[in-house]
Amino acid sequence: MKNGVVIVGAGHAGVQAAASLREEGYDGPVILLGDEKELPYHKPPLSKTFIKDAAAQPQPLRGETFYTGHTIDFRPGSLVERIDTAANRLALAGGESLAYDHLILATGSRPRVLPLPGSDLAGVLSLRSVADARTIRDHSAACEDVVVIGGGFIGLEIAATLAAGGRRVTVVEALDRLLGRAVAPLIAEHVRKRLEASGIRILLKTTIERIEGEDGHVSGALTSAGERLPAKMVIIGIGVVPNVELAEAAGLAISNGIRIDGAMRSSVANILAVGDNASYRHWQTGSDVRLESVQNATDQSKLAAKTIVGHQGDYVAVPWFWSDIGDMKLQMVGLTAGSDRQILSGDPAENRFSVFHFIGDRLVAIETVNRPADHMMGRKMLGLGFSPTSEQVAGGTDALKAALAALPAG
Repeated sequence: MKNGVVIVGAGHAGVQAAASLREEGYDGPVILLGDEKELPYHKPPLSKTFIKDAAAQPQPLRGETFYTGHTIDFRPGSLVERIDTAANRLALAGGESLAYDHLILATGSRPRVLPLPGSDLAGVLSLRSVADARTIRDHSAACEDVVVIGGGFIGLEIAATLAAGGRRVTVVEALDRLLGRAVAPLIAEHVRKRLEASGIRILLKTTIERIEGEDGHVSGALTSAGERLPAKMVIIGIGVVPNVELAEAAGLAISNGIRIDGAMRSSVANILAVGDNASYRHWQTGSDVRLESVQNATDQSKLAAKTIVGHQGDYVAVPWFWSDIGDMKLQMVGLTAGSDRQILSGDPAENRFSVFHFIGDRLVAIETVNRPADHMMGRKMLGLGFSPTSEQVAGGTDALKAALAALPAG
């Protein structure tokens, strides 16, 4: 009898891998191991709607009947301690041993730790899980001043949500602009201005020297400039690190994540990796990347299932991302690495615009603020390998639609 496929990790990637195996006709056992007690849930809402609504509940990725109806053996609260690649077995906490024919590692990532004096005080928090989100929500109900360390997507989403709920929020960012290399400088500056207009204080080129407390609870944060920022809650959002410890201990190749080929296979052929923990050579840039997005997790998991059932193919999905920060929906498609020319479409003053990124005449990425039509067309254009002219971009959404409609069928 087949030992089947064991999937370690029940986030977006793991659940999609289980679903896709059944969609691809795989009829062997499928075991999905999750380290949380919750039914697998959507993570993007945690930094937004969930922490501002005391009655909000996690949004399940799939209903409970999905797992039973598709004969997926979902096991919450399962912790894997070791992979034995020679015996094709997992050692679980508690002494259980689990055999597999194929193993999919969808272990995701975790918040990067900031080793600061005082970081162990109550009220110093990061966001990874629904349990973290509940803690942030509970603490925010009893505090007025919040310091957010890190001006990336998660930090700014939380900052905007808490500020909208009446908290006094200060964002501290070590770099000279928000969102680091994630978006174009024009968009980063636009985000800064709108957040400041909403009442959020933003300190750039600033770090935190230490976190101060009273009676074991955070009371403030001292900046590199010597300013004391009052805070009953400090959120640390300085990025994530991939969960590769299991794979590394088992001898799998690691390079800023679990190293995989175009079919999602690790250096051990019957072990695949998908999602935030996987590093691969990207078809567009020719460089090694590790992408942290729901789209990447979903598309890689679909391909991993195809690989297991014997279909041949390489990962060539067009990457796209999004972030809701206050009244700004940021959507990004493609990768901006290497771009040498940008074209602005729309007016930032209206809080609706797009930045088109080119290498020479080749479109490589589009970043949009509150222009979802441009984003959707960008996904289509990059998927087709179509690059609009400068005149077509300047002509706005209608000109781009017309350009796409004029393309030969097929």
